[in-house]
Amino acid sequence: MLEDKAPQLTPISAYGEFGLIKHLTESFSFENESTEVSIGDDAAVINPGNQKVVVTTDVLAEGVHFNLGYVPLKHLGYKAVVVNLSDIAAMNAVPTQILVSLAISNRFPVEALEEIYAGIALACKRYKVDLVGGDTTSSTSGLVMSITAIGLESSENIVKRNGTKPNDLLVVTGDLGGAYLGLQILEREHAVFLANPNMQPEMEGYDYILEKQLKPEARTDVKKILEELGIKPTSMIDVSDGLSSEILHLSDQSKVGFRLYEEKIPMDSLTISTADELNLNPAMCAMNGGEDYELLFTISPDDFEKIRNHPDFTIVGHAVDLDQGNFLVARGSNELIALNAQGWDAFLNK
Repeated sequence: MLEDKAPQLTPISAYGEFGLIKHLTESFSFENESTEVSIGDDAAVINPGNQKVVVTTDVLAEGVHFNLGYVPLKHLGYKAVVVNLSDIAAMNAVPTQILVSLAISNRFPVEALEEIYAGIALACKRYKVDLVGGDTTSSTSGLVMSITAIGLESSENIVKRNGTKPNDLLVVTGDLGGAYLGLQILEREHAVFLANPNMQPEMEGYDYILEKQLKPEARTDVKKILEELGIKPTSMIDVSDGLSSEILHLSDQSKVGFRLYEEKIPMDSLTISTADELNLNPAMCAMNGGEDYELLFTISPDDFEKIRNHPDFTIVGHAVDLDQGNFLVARGSNELIALNAQGWDAFLNK
């Protein structure tokens, strides 16, 4: 009986730098009229018309931001795009283009990069953004990805972090804490596998929180929902580093304090039950976990009636004068607990 041969993998050297870029990007198409010149020239040309250009960038490093022991490459490509589009959404702008740069060690064959770009292509299609450039280079320390996202919006619609006034309402989209709990399950099962490779991972029943971690979504839909409600936020930020950290960013930029009510923090039932299983406080997971990529924003009290029964939004607190500080109002007791930025910090969380 003949044994199945392992598939023949293609070394990156078979293509070279420019051939590799062409190979990985030749199937991408374009959706935005603002994209005038794209991959293949010295630089992209973007025509914003009468709009403002909004630009953001993120670097994702293997061993710091992701673990390829349990993160599929296609999911990694998708998530790398989404985390940048989330920043554009947090400015109340429309994402239109991305640039992708990779630093790759020679342990990655071309087929591995094809998987990453398949995830990137899926995100581009899902969010109607154009891949217009980037770069590849070699790396001696694993995989490093850098994504730059570009968005367009009129001046009057852009929302920054510095517009909150005392008594404004603090609102969050979706539910929080799921991505952090998903990460805990992945880390637990990975540790079990490393200890005994014959053990099968126990992932059944955790689908929602695993997807929140491995394949999050950017809330680009929120802009349209708020427009339909006739609401323009006074400030906005995405929840990438934990609810507490983001509230403190708004506080710093807007020069106000906040009261966050623990009982109001929206959490999925699976998030709560998994936190209990792992002996974690679910509210602390939501406040300090990060990677939820929901939007946190403030609105005028005059808009309360427009938003209070909407299923996409939860009012979790309100702004106060700066000298009153930033506090969590504990469930049941009304005890005030000072908010601390205990979320993700790439230079501390190693």
